[in-house]
Amino acid sequence: MTRPRLPSLIALRAFEAVGRKGSVRAAGDELAVSHTVVSRHLQNLQRSLGVALIRAEGRGIALTNAGRMLHAEVSQAFDIIARATTQVRPAARPTLNIWCIPGLANRRLLLRLPELTGPPRNWDINLQPTLSHPDLERGEADAEIVYADVPAAKSGMLAEELVRPRVFPVASPAFLARFPALTSIGALAKASLIHEESTEQWERWFKLAGLHEPLTLRGQRLWHAHLAIEAARFGQGVALANDVLVADDVRSGALVEVLPSAVHMGAYQLVALRERWDEPAIVALRAWLKKVLAQ
Repeated sequence: MTRPRLPSLIALRAFEAVGRKGSVRAAGDELAVSHTVVSRHLQNLQRSLGVALIRAEGRGIALTNAGRMLHAEVSQAFDIIARATTQVRPAARPTLNIWCIPGLANRRLLLRLPELTGPPRNWDINLQPTLSHPDLERGEADAEIVYADVPAAKSGMLAEELVRPRVFPVASPAFLARFPALTSIGALAKASLIHEESTEQWERWFKLAGLHEPLTLRGQRLWHAHLAIEAARFGQGVALANDVLVADDVRSGALVEVLPSAVHMGAYQLVALRERWDEPAIVALRAWLKKVLAQ
């Protein structure tokens, strides 16, 4: 019997990721492609099948009835493929898959990764900088490192706080030389600020720092903390940073703390499955992260 012609597997993979993540952008982050590529795959898949699989819902998307039915079956199919390839793949060195928020991965962990990949552990490390969250129960990652104000663990998982750093505004010496009047919190609120995905982080910082008046903040948005910090290093404005991310820059003089403050907004946390929490690899990873972040 001839098997019916299958839709594009690449398009099906994009659809499965969108349905699981609930977001085209998050699916793109996971698949390491732009959200426009994911959207094009979805359009091609719907055109190929002749049925709507997704619909707009508020500012996001949701699966249609047909989409939910297809997603359930496609997810099972990809799980079967993943199990089969794992079973036939030759044994290799242990690989530790870690999903981590980009700023921490780029500015603190990358330099120290040889401590995990070298003796005595000799692990292979897959460090994925992303704002998306892996499905730990499906084995997308062994652990994730997040930044959150409250415990990040969900049902069946555990989270441990690694460090809760102080958050403060930083700028380059050249920028402060051009704007010497940035000596008060009120003046800072009117300055050229560098934001991540929105102005919410700065708004929260000002409130915790004691400024409660209505704010109209300006400045560029760069989505990720490490990009905001680099822009501040280039003299483009004032960024919010913390001790973990900019301690070296402050010591070297590349960045200067604009105003003294004692604001704490969240903690770096390690999240893993409860059933795997005491596995040697997870225990070693927690110990290593605490050592790196404490320094």
